[in-house]
Amino acid sequence: MSGATAYTVHGSGRPVVLVAGAGGAGRIWERHQVPALTAAGHQVITFDHGAPGSCAGDVAALTRQLLTTLGLPPCSLVGHSVGALAVQELLVTDPHLACAAVLAATRGRPDPVGDALARAEAAQTGAGGRPSPEYEAVVGMAQNLSPRTLADEDAVTEWLDLFEIAALSGSSAAGRPCPPLADRLAAYARITASVLVVGFADDVLAPVHLSREVAAAIPGARYTELADTGHLGFLERSDAFNTVLLDFLASLPVTDPGASRVL
Repeated sequence: MSGATAYTVHGSGRPVVLVAGAGGAGRIWERHQVPALTAAGHQVITFDHGAPGSCAGDVAALTRQLLTTLGLPPCSLVGHSVGALAVQELLVTDPHLACAAVLAATRGRPDPVGDALARAEAAQTGAGGRPSPEYEAVVGMAQNLSPRTLADEDAVTEWLDLFEIAALSGSSAAGRPCPPLADRLAAYARITASVLVVGFADDVLAPVHLSREVAAAIPGARYTELADTGHLGFLERSDAFNTVLLDFLASLPVTDPGASRVL
């Protein structure tokens, strides 16, 4: 525990810090990404960063605090959605904290659809009403999953249960990515870390053309796109996502053995 930020350390080796999207629960990585990373010889740090609606600046500040408190060497950061936006800001403002980053389902600027959704959600909240958990679950599936998954009736049943549990508990398994407060693409030209941007082909919350813009704005960044994936592509096709994640991490130069000081 560091202040109000709960974190968990998994395994040992070169450290990788996973920054979740909206909802902020570190456990979202534990079924698929943590086992793959620890098996590949990485120490993995997951943490909780707050309630749904946390902005990228808040998440960046908490991530900065965690990295500083743990005294980690410059390490690899993996961010999804709002977590990716937070990592992007850290790469600009605190380049000494990270040697590399994987940015999934990200963007570098607002867009009309995202802005319209934000206004609609704000209006709904301001009206004091809240949809039923059942309705929230169905909308959440439509926003976060690919058409391929939605066409699989057995898979839909399982996903619907997960989204209903999240809605009943008041925490979202994903949520939409908060757009940056301003267009940040020009600032990303100052990023010096090695970066992989991962786009999910059927993502309606972080459309792939916006992810491609981030990769184009960061000097030397790589871009890859996973087919048949929505906003939760790292869970929908976890094997495919883990493959590109591990291949990228394996390509990085070994400048520090990663003996973390959190243990």
